[in-house]
Amino acid sequence: MDMELKEQFEDLWRKYFNGADLPMIFYYSDHDMGAKRMKAPSGHQCVIALLAQVRKGTSICLDRDSIGCPGGRRYLGFSMEIMPNFEYFLSYGIPGKLEGERYKKDPELVNRYMAQVPRMQAPAKFIIFKRWDALEESDEPAVVIFFAKPDVLSGLFTLANFDEPEQHMVVAPFGAGCATIVQYPFLEAGSERPRCFIGMFDVSARPYVPADTLSFAAPMSKFRRMVENMEESFLITSSWNRVYNRIRKSSTPFG
Repeated sequence: MDMELKEQFEDLWRKYFNGADLPMIFYYSDHDMGAKRMKAPSGHQCVIALLAQVRKGTSICLDRDSIGCPGGRRYLGFSMEIMPNFEYFLSYGIPGKLEGERYKKDPELVNRYMAQVPRMQAPAKFIIFKRWDALEESDEPAVVIFFAKPDVLSGLFTLANFDEPEQHMVVAPFGAGCATIVQYPFLEAGSERPRCFIGMFDVSARPYVPADTLSFAAPMSKFRRMVENMEESFLITSSWNRVYNRIRKSSTPFG
């Protein structure tokens, strides 16, 4: 990790987003990097629920066995498997056998959707999640993830578009909560002009984040540019200052 960038961002974050939660990062490694190794859960466990402790400052390390959700294993790259009858699970279910989430109108639509969904193979044994202020020189962040309220999200969205001519450099694809903060931005990192992702619209994941919060994920190369642009962007204007004052007054620590 570029420790100069780490400190630069922390200073600028306090200056322009004072009171807002620091982001977290993730990357893949064959070592636990001093993070807390999560044990295999006894039942279903949402990845987004685990990240609550990262937001509070605890670094965690996950592998295939410590992810208690088939979708989580798939979208974090530890499995290519799809649960049986997934097309019914995501749509209207099977009476007396399987309750459907009703996120898609019918099974055929689910199959058409799944044919377009990217696949991802984890490049190492573990995935490491750390809050920004816990980063050390040995860390190599791949993606930066914010859990943000609307005012903060507006700043991140506008900053991501600051040096781009196109309209769609921040997107909100349909997908599981963990897909929108891990899979999509991780795969996007290889793009010449990587996009950012707004997420956490997944109804199943919503109970594990505050009611007024969405996610914003940026590949590290894009995030670095965002930091470099902060001091010449809209953040130095009176327009942002009005928003900043509201952020400062309304922000409370996650807990």
